[in-house]
Amino acid sequence: MELSPSGDLIARVMVVGEKRALAVSRLSTGESVFAASIGEAKVRDLRWIGEERILIITSQTHSLPLLGVPRSELFFGMMLELKAKDIVQVLRATPDVLAALYGGAAVRRTSQGDAVFARGVNVLTGQIDLHKINLSSGHGRSVSSMDRDTEDYVLNAEGEVIAESRYVERQGRWSLHLREGWRLRQAWAVDAALDTPNLVGMGRSANTVVVSARRPDLSDTAESETGHVLFEVDVASGDWGRLPFERHPTRLIHHPRTGLLIGGSYQDEDGVGYEFLDAAAGRRWQAIARAFPGKAPQLMSWTDALNQVVVFIDTGESGVYQLVDFDAGEANIVAEAYPTILAEQVGAVRPISYTAADGMEIPGYLTLPPGVDTPANLPLIVLAHGGPAARDVAGFDYWAQALASRGYAVLQPNFRGSSGYGRAFMEAGYGEWGRKMQTDLSDGVRWLAAEGVIDPARVCIVGGSYGGYAAMAGLTIDKEPYRCAVSVNGVSDLRRMVNRVANRQERNSHAVRYWNRFMGAEKLNDRALDALSPAMLADQVEGPLLLIHGKQDTVVNIEQSRVMADAMRRAGKRVELVELESEDHWLSRPETRQRMLRETVRFLTAHNPVD
Repeated sequence: MELSPSGDLIARVMVVGEKRALAVSRLSTGESVFAASIGEAKVRDLRWIGEERILIITSQTHSLPLLGVPRSELFFGMMLELKAKDIVQVLRATPDVLAALYGGAAVRRTSQGDAVFARGVNVLTGQIDLHKINLSSGHGRSVSSMDRDTEDYVLNAEGEVIAESRYVERQGRWSLHLREGWRLRQAWAVDAALDTPNLVGMGRSANTVVVSARRPDLSDTAESETGHVLFEVDVASGDWGRLPFERHPTRLIHHPRTGLLIGGSYQDEDGVGYEFLDAAAGRRWQAIARAFPGKAPQLMSWTDALNQVVVFIDTGESGVYQLVDFDAGEANIVAEAYPTILAEQVGAVRPISYTAADGMEIPGYLTLPPGVDTPANLPLIVLAHGGPAARDVAGFDYWAQALASRGYAVLQPNFRGSSGYGRAFMEAGYGEWGRKMQTDLSDGVRWLAAEGVIDPARVCIVGGSYGGYAAMAGLTIDKEPYRCAVSVNGVSDLRRMVNRVANRQERNSHAVRYWNRFMGAEKLNDRALDALSPAMLADQVEGPLLLIHGKQDTVVNIEQSRVMADAMRRAGKRVELVELESEDHWLSRPETRQRMLRETVRFLTAHNPVD
């Protein structure tokens, strides 16, 4: 949902069956300005191009055999012109350039008018130039020459490239290039096989950029999981200075008009927290926080003047979008995320913390069945998050709430290796797949049992992606607490997964190095990973397993679930495999997301009944 720069219009994407629809309305009158189906494309983003056009970012799962591109999630841009009600594709009819986005797209409101910039791949030369897009035709004109080593770039308000980052993957060499006249000069470089720096965006002035990097020569405080600190770099002088955030933000906030850095957000125990470097924006947000006490409002969109703000609230409810109008001094609900799920159907979400066997404190969340205030002897589902370098958060989780609505307590541990808890907590997860990352989950079960909250005889484990691996490991590696398991798009054979990544990229790619570090492998094709792979341990399974996997998953190939199902059948174990047609790793389609929930609830009801 996005406000137009003036705040006169609001655009939103809605789901109608399996179709996405774009609706634009005028806030002052409520009249519909535009409404039309976008089709079955998966909508990923929505941005205004001035007041007259909207940029829609979609994705589709495709392979391009002639270009050597395996099945991947490809992104596309469409521009809607409201008056003519015409839609054109970004990079359309650009000679020799694939009409797919390489990276994102940037919108700028320059002195010459609104502008869109996007990188596109030349199928003949392999160049990945930055193009300025004709807003009427979608045709791209190359404005900056780039290639596959160009990792990212920053545009100033006029759409000029003022900084680039480059990463030579095989060498693990990252470099920062800053504008000097009409060219870019290398300003800094570092060897970074892992935890590479990032060029994040514009700084607080038009001639600065933000870089996230390890610079022990400038700061000895490691603020993030990677040990990175946020620096502001002066493009002209090349000088670095640490940004004055009190807490390391996980997302930066830039002014909707100027594009300059004004603040950042971070994940707190009770929701998203905000810190603003711009005083005016900070005062606006403080007023919003006071207006919604205990609700942890999330910033979604605001106007150029910052006088109208859309916030999202999902504390104690399924999610509402509120429009805060500072001029009128009021806030009104403009949309609901799940209109049919009432507040009384939402279970309470409690932040919890317990001590793992080795003494490490493990934070997380416990979701209770709706209406339960004093839990005792409840059946439990351990719901492990993906990543694994991710985390569960406060607020409405459709998966956890669906299970809680059936009478289960749901434990979501942020096990070691999860993001959001600092460098030491992240590094404690390296090499701990199937080891302490796994026992962190079962330690939570034992803690809840000791507290009398759950019945330790009625526990199953569920998860997606890495969480799917954890679910299968709960039947093969650390199986004492669990009666059954459900894996969604999970990894069953670690060595097979890393080898596939190496075949799709290269043997010494950043991704291969990353997975080997987290899994604890010393080299590619390390057979030590077999002892941590559920598919190799199927003969040890005692409880039943449900496998659910999207056929178009480009992150964890469906072969991972098929290999596990075959191993279970050969071992004479109880297993079900549900393959989701036309579905990706993120379960982007409503119907298959609901089918996943139905199959999961059916399976849990049969093997871990509430009554």
